[in-house]
This record gives sequence, structure tokens and C-alpha cells, in this order.
Amino acid sequence: MLRTDSYDFIVVGAGTAGCVIAARLSEDPAVRVLLLEAGSGTTPPASPVATEWTTLLNSEASWGEMTTPQAATGAATPFPRGRGIGGSSAINGMMYLRGHHTSYEAWQRAGATGWGFDDLLPYFKRCETGAGKDPALRGTDGPLQVAPTSPLHEVVAACLQAAIESGLDHATDISGGLEVGFGPVDANIVNGQRQSAADAYLTPALARENLDFMPNATVERLAIADRRCTGIEFRSGDGLPTFAAAAAEVVVTAGAIGSPQLLMLSGIGPQEHLRAVGLDVIHDLPGVGANLHDHVLVPVTYRASAPIPKATSNHGEVLGLAESEFADGTPDLQIVIFDSGVGLMPGMDGPETGYGMFAAVIQPFSRGTVRLSGPDAGASPLIDPNYFGDDRDMLTALAGLRLIRRIGQASALDAWRGEEIAPGRDVDDDESLRAYVKTNYSTYFHPVGTCAMGDTETSVVDSELRVHGISRLRVADASVMPSIPSANTNATVYAIAERAAELIVRG
Repeated sequence: MLRTDSYDFIVVGAGTAGCVIAARLSEDPAVRVLLLEAGSGTTPPASPVATEWTTLLNSEASWGEMTTPQAATGAATPFPRGRGIGGSSAINGMMYLRGHHTSYEAWQRAGATGWGFDDLLPYFKRCETGAGKDPALRGTDGPLQVAPTSPLHEVVAACLQAAIESGLDHATDISGGLEVGFGPVDANIVNGQRQSAADAYLTPALARENLDFMPNATVERLAIADRRCTGIEFRSGDGLPTFAAAAAEVVVTAGAIGSPQLLMLSGIGPQEHLRAVGLDVIHDLPGVGANLHDHVLVPVTYRASAPIPKATSNHGEVLGLAESEFADGTPDLQIVIFDSGVGLMPGMDGPETGYGMFAAVIQPFSRGTVRLSGPDAGASPLIDPNYFGDDRDMLTALAGLRLIRRIGQASALDAWRGEEIAPGRDVDDDESLRAYVKTNYSTYFHPVGTCAMGDTETSVVDSELRVHGISRLRVADASVMPSIPSANTNATVYAIAERAAELIVRG
């Protein structure tokens, strides 16, 4: 096996968290940092184009995976996640918002001490520049430039007015984490183009002599000796097995699927599963790969009665946070307003056909797993989010569909509304709506929880993101969230990464 030079820090995965952490650690010229990425070091041409993000979900910039067949629905479903520089921040819908502050209280109940919303606020602010916003709540000099679309698309603006007309609150800063209601959402779009984590953090740092970035590198396992992580074993583009030593720490930032996969390939995880796939057990840690959960989306779509103006932004310029009757102290529904079909919604032929709204179940009760399909690092993992495994998630989805229909009938949409295409007005009772949900839901691309932070029996990392029972090894990405925030998760990953970099520097 070839050996490379020793580094102080090795960061595995150049997604959102990896870009932030590698950039922050390499600010100190006295330390050497290696950042590895399984995918490409360049993004596809469509990535910067805000209107084209949906074309990336099945591109070479995604892993192209499917879930296992879901017990509640009987079918597998596509499960896009970013592969390449910037990770999912290079292919996502560019919505940038924090979860409602109440949704972070569960983190502390799980033993993630010091990770409440107020604790995270300085790191949320450190990430962003939000011009014209309250500086007590929002950042003023961070790398990410975030702002709502202005002016709003005409159809989106009408849907926002319809929500307010329906008795829902008008939020002034729905991205800030303090409000419930409907309003324009921040996006990481600058001059009409996406700003990914690579754009904001990594690319400006690549000129540093102490930062090595290696794309097209598959990390096969972590090197563990005497319960201490000493480095990594990987294969670069030439296919040669290589070892890189870490004098200080290895930081795993491969996401909610890739991080538990790598830990398990390295012998860290539930011992019964590791033995079943033919791997030696280095450390029995039952929570690795457990607690997988995700947001799901279900659409209501309308044919437009007039030609829809061409989209110029990310299609989802407004969203709402609401509480269903099943909410438990925090908003459990997000309503996403789309200006067109953009190829995602059932019954839509394209962006000229109509418009729609998605109901997102954002405080799911269902929990699933990530498991290995075998001992080979090149084999796709088994991804089972267990969608609708807990029927309360189905009830919340049905409440969301009914809320959308209420908004959709408001007079503010009279100038645009044609027939309801999906589910269709004849789909109205619980039984038919359940059947519709089971065949028309999709992931919202927000998996979390598989290396959960805390001090429970199934926690994987402690409150400083150190893997329980293994020294010199941390995980810092969406996998460490004990429970999912009530919002799109990318902003929270940025904040976790900013705080992780600070914790690592402190030692």
C-alpha cells in the first residue's frame, strides 16, 4: 500500500460540512489539511444555474441511489444526494433557512448539551451575510450571500397572498428560525447563480499551500489502532490503495448516508450487522446507521388558466411553516410553493403547464436505517428511511394536503387557477388520499440522524462530535443531528460545520 505524507487533519467528504471545515482549519498555516471527495472536483454546467437544479438530481453529481422497498408503501423510491465538490449544496434547491427554534430543544433532550438554537445562533450568523436583516438574528459578514427572491414570481406572489387570505400568518423573515407563517424564503443565489459551499468556502481556500484537495478518491476504511484513529485507507483515481496518516484527527463529513457507511466499513457499528456482512468488529456502537429519518414531500398541482411567466429563480421562492393538529410543540408542516411543474410533480408536462404546492412532513416520527450491502466500499448501502412507518406521519401529510387545498381555493388565485390535476377533486376521503400519498410522495433530500449526537444508548458522537469509544475521530454533518429541524437542513449543516471547526481547533 502506498503512503502519502502525514497530515494534521484529514477531512473525508467535500460536501457542505467538509468544505467549511477544510477551509476553516487551513486558515492556520501551521497545520496541514487533506480533504478527500469521492466525486468530481468540478461541478456540472447546470449547477450554477438556479432554474436548472432539478436536472441535477439524476446527473453524475448525484449518487443515483434508491431506497429499499418501503414497508408502508411497497415500493422503492429515488434518493438523490450530492456527489462531488460541494456535495448536496451543489445540486439542492438552494433554500437557506434555519429550523424553527423549538425544534432544537429535542437535541438537548437527547444529551446534545449546548446545542440548542441559542447556542447555534452565533454559528448560523457566522455563515451568512443577510443584507437588510436584523443583525441580532442574522449574519452580516459571512461567506454565504443569502436573500429572498425579489421580485417574486407572479404565481408565487399570488399563492402567498392566498395563504394570508386563508388566515395564515405573514412571516417577515421565515428563514430566521423564530416565526411561523408564510413568507419569501432566503436562497443562496448571487446574481442569478447558485452559491454552493464550494463556491463560498472551499474554492477561495484552495490556493493555500497547506490544503490538499483530492477528488475522485474513495475512502475505503478508517485506520483504527488501540481505539485510536490514525488515518485513512483510500483509492484515488488511479485505483491504487493508499494510506494517509493523521497526526491530530480524522473528521468524517460524508453525510447522513456516507458517514455511517464509512464507520461500519471500518468495523465501528452494530456488531451483529458487521459480522453478518463479513467485517471484523473494532468497536460495537449500535447507533451507527440507526435513527435515519427524512422529510417527505407530497404535491397538490393545478393547471393554470393563463400562461405562466418563465421562472428566473429556484422555483420555490415562498414557503410556510404551520402546525397540524398532531404537532407537538413545534411546527410539523412546511408548505412549499412552486411556480411550475419543473418535472417533479405528477401530472405536469413541464413548466408551462401549471403550478403547485408541496406538503412536507417536517417533524417525522418514522425512523429507519442505513446498512451495508457487503464489505466492499464500492457497494451501494441499503437505505431504508422507513417512510410512513409511523402512521402519524401519514396523518400529518393528509393535514398538509387539506391545508394546501384551502389555500388553493382562495380568491387571490382566481386569475391563475384551473383544474386541480393532482390528487384531483375526486380524491377527497382519507382512504383515497392515503393511496395518493403512498404513490406520489418523494424525499425532500434531508436525511439526518445516523451518527446521532448525545449520551443515549444509540448515540454515536458526544457533544463535541467525537465518536464514542474512538479517539481522534469526529463526525460533523447532518448525520449527527439527533432529530431533524423543522426546515431544510443545509443551513443547519453549515452551522454544525462552523462549530465543529472551532471545537477541533480547541482540541
